Amino acid sequence: MACNLRRLLLLFLANVVATAAPALAIFHFDFRFDTDGPFSGGMMSRHDMWRRRAAESKARDAKNSARLAKAVGKGGGDDITAADVTVTPYTHQGHWLTVGIGTPPQPSKVILDMGSDLLWTQCSLVGPTAVQEEPVYDPSKSSSFSLLPCGSKHCEEGTFTSKNCTEKRCAYENYYGVLTATGILATETFTFGAHHNASVNLTFGCGKLTNGTIASASGILGLSPGPLSLLKQLAIPKFSYCLTPFTDRKTSPVMFGAMADLGKYKTTGKVQTVPLLKNPVEDIYYYVPMVGISLGSKRLNVPAESLALKPDGTGGTAVDSATTLAYLVEPAFTELKKAVMEGLKLPVANKTVDDYPLCFELPRGTSMDGVEAPPLVLHFDGGADMMLPRDNYFQEPSPGMMCLAVVRPPFKGAPSVIGNVQQQNMHVLYDLGERKFSYAPTQCDKL
Repeated sequence: MACNLRRLLLLFLANVVATAAPALAIFHFDFRFDTDGPFSGGMMSRHDMWRRRAAESKARDAKNSARLAKAVGKGGGDDITAADVTVTPYTHQGHWLTVGIGTPPQPSKVILDMGSDLLWTQCSLVGPTAVQEEPVYDPSKSSSFSLLPCGSKHCEEGTFTSKNCTEKRCAYENYYGVLTATGILATETFTFGAHHNASVNLTFGCGKLTNGTIASASGILGLSPGPLSLLKQLAIPKFSYCLTPFTDRKTSPVMFGAMADLGKYKTTGKVQTVPLLKNPVEDIYYYVPMVGISLGSKRLNVPAESLALKPDGTGGTAVDSATTLAYLVEPAFTELKKAVMEGLKLPVANKTVDDYPLCFELPRGTSMDGVEAPPLVLHFDGGADMMLPRDNYFQEPSPGMMCLAVVRPPFKGAPSVIGNVQQQNMHVLYDLGERKFSYAPTQCDKL
């Protein structure tokens, strides 16, 4: 799989090099839903879970980094403050929530994605679709479905891998790492909530998978800063989530609007806040001002300028809930690797596992749980620190192998990324109105 991902990345980059060229309705959207770790209830071992997520993390980062390189080179509804929405872990590919689409509502399971903005579901209107658990959404059974014309604002402003107008329809194609989805833009009524539900009108993709699989889910719900995001369409000012560790198989919440307030919930450490930065050329990621790293009490020799978001849109540090491995640019990655090799009293393995660049051999008959490791500390501009315990930057993808869950970005100019392993048992808040990112160590399954 690693070789296939590398070939995919090369294809992405080759395409980038070949093609590079220089009124929203406002709702009260305050609600909470719960999410498990991404593998809850599954049959995979924890080693299989980690390997699958590592491979998908690299493919996802390749997709988003390719979009970034290309960029550098060139409505109404109910008051849904009372809606309660439940999010559930979905095999190895993330977390899903069930929404009702249309009038009357047809159930659809969509996977949360912080690195894309489009909400889309497989749709009978565009032909054969990949196998999914729920019945495929059928627009002919809904009285509220409407195609979006090519001249519409969302068609013109939407950021897609490619886009064209066919028979006056706004057709698109999007890459999601190892997945490809196509469809047409439309508007529809979406119903959120289990016991207290409410409906809103949204632009979405009526589409299908043409390559890859989303493990029998129906589609994807994008929560990036992009123009078609649920957050932008509903003018939601802030949201938060708290992710349980992958192998705990316990629920944890995602909260929107007034519910997203770290001060309302019990934390196991202090709340810290840093600015949310705006990339001048793209809206794929949420960026934070990381200026250095430490391993334990040792500050590593990493110049702050090497981590900075550049005026041309390259570099910087992004936060992403759907990327598993962390990405560190040079020289940060090399300095961390050297410090870990010096500080960990374990033999370095003479081979690596799949997509992990550095692994250690565990003592016979022991697991990673029995190994002590100093915390990895991320330093931010203004003095805030994010302290990551061993389980937030190491994984055990194979019995007897303890691997660093940090890799280099796929090419020069790509950002560093704080992935979901680094964020586990961390309550994080994105305040889009105030342009702030807050976080606090938290026992997520206790919220």
